[in-house]
Amino acid sequence: MHDISAFLSTKPSDLGPECHNFRTYGRCHYGLVCRFGGDHIEGERNKVEQRPNGVTGPATTNTLKKEVQHLLRKRQYDFTKAKEANRKAQSDIAKNADKAKNPEKNTVTGTPTTDTKADTSVPPSTNDSKSQDQSLDPDKNTDTKANTSVPPSTNDSKSQDQSLDADKNTESTPQSAPEDIITSVENGQEKCDTEAVIKNGEKTACEGNGETHHLGPASDEDLVKPTAGERRKKTIDWRGKTYLAPLTTLGNLPFRRICKKYGADITCGEMALAANLLQGFPSEWALVKRHASEDCFGIQLCGSNAETMAKCAQLLDENADFDFMDINMGCPIDLIYKQGGGSALMRRQGCLEQMVRGMKQVLSRPLTLKMRTAVYRDTKVAHDLVQRAKLWDVSMVTIHGRSKEQRYLKLADWDYVGQCAVAAQPMPVFGNGDVLSYEDYNACLNNTGVAGIMIARGALIKPWVFQEIKEQRHWDISSSERLDMLRDFTNFGLEHWGSDNEGVEKTRRFLLEWLSFLHRYVPVGLLESTQKINQQPPAFRGRDDLETLMASRSVNDWIKISEMLLGSVPADFAFLPKHKANAY
Repeated sequence: MHDISAFLSTKPSDLGPECHNFRTYGRCHYGLVCRFGGDHIEGERNKVEQRPNGVTGPATTNTLKKEVQHLLRKRQYDFTKAKEANRKAQSDIAKNADKAKNPEKNTVTGTPTTDTKADTSVPPSTNDSKSQDQSLDPDKNTDTKANTSVPPSTNDSKSQDQSLDADKNTESTPQSAPEDIITSVENGQEKCDTEAVIKNGEKTACEGNGETHHLGPASDEDLVKPTAGERRKKTIDWRGKTYLAPLTTLGNLPFRRICKKYGADITCGEMALAANLLQGFPSEWALVKRHASEDCFGIQLCGSNAETMAKCAQLLDENADFDFMDINMGCPIDLIYKQGGGSALMRRQGCLEQMVRGMKQVLSRPLTLKMRTAVYRDTKVAHDLVQRAKLWDVSMVTIHGRSKEQRYLKLADWDYVGQCAVAAQPMPVFGNGDVLSYEDYNACLNNTGVAGIMIARGALIKPWVFQEIKEQRHWDISSSERLDMLRDFTNFGLEHWGSDNEGVEKTRRFLLEWLSFLHRYVPVGLLESTQKINQQPPAFRGRDDLETLMASRSVNDWIKISEMLLGSVPADFAFLPKHKANAY
């Protein structure tokens, strides 16, 4: 419709007197279709005001660019890097399997080649801690090993003598670790305080005049230097941080902003399907959007094919802003499980290893895993997987203390999570399950040895649990404070989903989904003991009418709360919670 006067005459009445987007940013991008348009529509024009900070809209990133979407839909995006990484991962796995089956294959005259060189080329199957020290540069270690390995046995005695001589030269060359090197700077010039330094992976000796020359028999051509991408690899100090779990549907960007406001340290986007991201679906790319307040943000991918996951990792590494990437190994949904993704990866360990190795090679950020204890309750496998993940150079693993079969029935098995944390050392392990208060947090953290705690349902029921953990106290939050929190959520939703008719109703539905969990909270002032997440409390009357309304289990009462914030619902409106858990 191009007749503005006719459109405005038929437009429904505004839902409120103030437009949050206009008041915050000086401009509402939804203009004449905004359901709060009376605040910024003058005649038939959309009013714009300049703000002193120059900000004109929400500070979000990871929006799909049109040129990238076009390349993806035409299947013209260059995935050469991911394909090579996947082939290399397959090759490495095959070589490791061959070595495990034929340990005598790589020997010279009956003597194994892994004598003094075992310190410089650690096979993936060992638990030597040096593999962790070399985790920032796995490709360099692999290439260097290729240059220093002893050739296979041959009948030519001359080549055998040369191989043995090379081994002797290697044994006589001292090994220096980077942490043993000390350098200082004087007058802008680098000064060496020891006989040897490490620069870009090269071992050099220092002269008195500050000049250096290479040590050892290797020439410049043989030295393997880390690439620029490898030198830029990020690291994260995971220990002692609170982690908001990636929550399907409910872990949206407005909700994550609420949790950041209450003190969550780490946030992660909703589970995104790798195949849909590669096809350029805008709805899937919306799941990886990041707000500026999320200072440590991760993207969780779900997939069943190693090459597809490597391609998606490359795509996001080149076109998105995030701090780490997580592989979903815990999703219990049957649709995902039957396709081989989610918790099914716990049974497809060969595919999982290829997936991790391929993604590690294309990522410049840390890679993490989130898993359950097992698929079936009686056959726990997480303790074995964390040990393997340690050898694959995974940055961190999160374990939900239940199996796929259990879903949310029974309590989380924190004793087993603690066993996995011990088996994974020194790799950090986060635990997940049944944390609703700072007391639960302290007990799980101190009794299991995990590096940190991930909170999921506890954050949906009580988002301020992160603040309680920081302050080590129970917060008897009032009903008016909780209403202010919901108002912030709706404002964030109008920024994220829009203030037009479609955006308002989308915000309302996500609010109602959250209220289906939020109503379970029982005010601290009414309790004789600390509330537990799996204990269903009896119906109660709050200290005021609003507190009673917020505790209602009726969908109609949740709709009333939404009308207090977003105006009346349409006449044909109906709501059924998407996440109807089979446990309270």
